Amino acid sequence: MSPAEMAWRARDQALRAAWSRRQVRREDLPAIGPASGGPRRFTAVLPPGTAERVPDGAKAALLEAADRLMKGEWEVLGVVRTDLVAPDWFGDPVTGCRSVPDRYAFQIDHRSEEQVGNVKQVWEISRLQHLTLLATAWFVTGDEAYARRVADQWRSWCRENPFLSGIHWTNGIEVGIRLVSLAWIRRLLDGWPDALGLFEDDPLAVQQVRWHQQYLAAFRSRGSSANNHVVAEAAGQLVACCAFPWFPESERWRRDSARLLERELLRNTFPSGVGRELASDYQRFVAELGLLAAVEAKAAGHPLSTAVWQRLCAMTDSAAALVDQRLRPPRQGDGDDGRGLLLDAPEPDSWASLLALGDALFGRLGWWPPAPSDAASAIISSLAGTTHDVKGRPVARPSRFADAGITLLRTNAEDGPEIWCRCDGGVHGYLSIAAHAHADALSVELRYAGVDILADPGTYCYHGEPAWRSYFRSTIAHNTIELSGRDQSAHGGPFLWLRHANGREIEVADNGEITSWTAEHNGYLSLRPPMRHRRSVRLDRASRRVDIVDEIDGGLHDLRLAFHLGPDVQAELTGSAAFLSWPGASAPGTARLELPRQLRWSLHRGETDPILGWYSRGLGRLTPAFTLIGRGRSAPHAALATRIRLPGTAT
Repeated sequence: MSPAEMAWRARDQALRAAWSRRQVRREDLPAIGPASGGPRRFTAVLPPGTAERVPDGAKAALLEAADRLMKGEWEVLGVVRTDLVAPDWFGDPVTGCRSVPDRYAFQIDHRSEEQVGNVKQVWEISRLQHLTLLATAWFVTGDEAYARRVADQWRSWCRENPFLSGIHWTNGIEVGIRLVSLAWIRRLLDGWPDALGLFEDDPLAVQQVRWHQQYLAAFRSRGSSANNHVVAEAAGQLVACCAFPWFPESERWRRDSARLLERELLRNTFPSGVGRELASDYQRFVAELGLLAAVEAKAAGHPLSTAVWQRLCAMTDSAAALVDQRLRPPRQGDGDDGRGLLLDAPEPDSWASLLALGDALFGRLGWWPPAPSDAASAIISSLAGTTHDVKGRPVARPSRFADAGITLLRTNAEDGPEIWCRCDGGVHGYLSIAAHAHADALSVELRYAGVDILADPGTYCYHGEPAWRSYFRSTIAHNTIELSGRDQSAHGGPFLWLRHANGREIEVADNGEITSWTAEHNGYLSLRPPMRHRRSVRLDRASRRVDIVDEIDGGLHDLRLAFHLGPDVQAELTGSAAFLSWPGASAPGTARLELPRQLRWSLHRGETDPILGWYSRGLGRLTPAFTLIGRGRSAPHAALATRIRLPGTAT
């Protein structure tokens, strides 16, 4: 940490100690009177006819999800819950632990499973995004039952979570996302007769909106922690100031949060639009939050700068370029399925909603893959009004994002099922701690018609299971080479990297028939003797063949080369060749994987000692999958050649 960051952290610690006097406990709530700020009104309601713009298919899926939720059924990070009729805001269904509701927030260690259980499970419900979904269901149907359930649970949350009491006041990102949800709940329920009584005319609700904003004005992520968290904090504050301008500080908070968001949004993304955290899930998350805040500010008459709108447009254009034919993004780095706002039935593993919103706000380019409109894009664009005309957008679909070190090798749409290959040749991650990075330099993902063939295994967990957290971030858990049993980058905790392996792209070429990529990384220069890993990947579009060549420069070290297969892929290993098949996938096929003969190959699936052979579709979800491991010794100037022949390969 820099001296300035250390000073800020010391200041925050002192302020947290001082604010213990400001804690409000549940027994204090009956004494709370009307909040200050004079007459209150909610700004920027949706224009007439917005509900009718929601496509029938999206509406049907939304109402199906809402009706399950009315029965109490909801999937939360891989756990199917049935207790959402009247949720326990402090209980973790995974561990059975229940955190103490009245404990001062800053005395709670939210990373301690003994104190709070699986904190992601606990926090997720208090983002209140299940209530934005129910509010959307009321908005498109007028069914009173949906609105009543929203009102009951929001009032319950207000009573159970007074200022600075309990786990839900321990992290600014949660406070920011909750404010976005509250603004949209109020907006969607605007035509409901009890909407005023639920917000403007309810002293406790007004206090909660104020407390949330006071919190964010005092505490924010800084320095090495100023990643997607600070974007969520600034976006939530800005949305709330625009939607609920009820307090003497509102205008100052609005100006401060707008400046913060503009600065951090630009810092957190490359000019190409790719997120600097190099964690695909967080690119979508940051883009959604930025778009929501920009639309809110515009609707309130305080538009953000042209530079921010241009960057937001670049984020949607890059998303359109990165996805495969099924609109699936890369699986690079951490992911926790986080959303800025939920107005549709949850659809994991798809960027379709982001692309639909980008289409509505900026207009899709000719090379964009089509993305169906959904409730979110229809409703949010209604609030935005006109589309933004952004100049200088890509005239053809980009395949390389040099600033991010991402290159895509892919076949043409007219040549049959798409072969899509992501190559990682960039820096390790964002800021000194690179919190959401993985030790995955020079890794590749390979898909056939959107089916994972060579897969990035994902994330699985953040808290409470250190062995699993370490595995899914490790080098051996990615399609690359491990030397001397060491990760390329050294970690110092579940969200801390002490040493970064940075990649460098050397050559990217495309002559129409063949496209190729070569890069190297410096993660093993600390070995004795020092080593450098260089990799080349070549896609022959005509023969539908992918070649991967690895070279290790330096002395002799033990190595392991890993290839992780997707969960739909079956594998049979014979010597140095593997026969792959995926008969039950959306696009069935077979392939032959020819592996380097210099290595001893073994096949693994669903193993726990050590952990090997797993795939995680999302946080909390775990599926056995085949992994091929080649073991041997590095040899100077000896290339390790891998070839995969995909369906349609010429003989």
